[in-house]
Amino acid sequence: MIRVEHVLDSWRAIRQDTAAAVEDFPAGELDFRPTADVDSFHPIACHIPGAADGDFTSGNLRERVKAFPRHLPAEPTAALAARPARFLAQLIARLDRQRVTRLEMIQAIKEHELTHRAQLFLYLRLKGIVPAATRHRLAKQSSQ
Repeated sequence: MIRVEHVLDSWRAIRQDTAAAVEDFPAGELDFRPTADVDSFHPIACHIPGAADGDFTSGNLRERVKAFPRHLPAEPTAALAARPARFLAQLIARLDRQRVTRLEMIQAIKEHELTHRAQLFLYLRLKGIVPAATRHRLAKQSSQ
């Protein structure tokens, strides 16, 4: 059985890492793309907070990221965690009309965001920047 707390905690960590990646990327290089046929850093980074707040038009990424929570807003996370198991087990329809449970939908959204976090991490690495998640893990290892 998948524990709701684990899903929400890992989703929160993914969003923290995404926000840190945006903060770490050089401000003047947001249009960087490794090859001409892939998105630049900017639209990939905007995708997650844009989907969260419904604003796909704002061009000032750094200002949007300031508003983009480093943590999932406590209210929705707490509200989801407080819901009874039967609520999260209820079937809902995705955009493609496939029927999934609410928890499966949360997991799918989390996995989608994880993919974009990985893209941002790759772009950071190509710029010679170690992602914050790796820096934190290395610091923890060196202190043990």
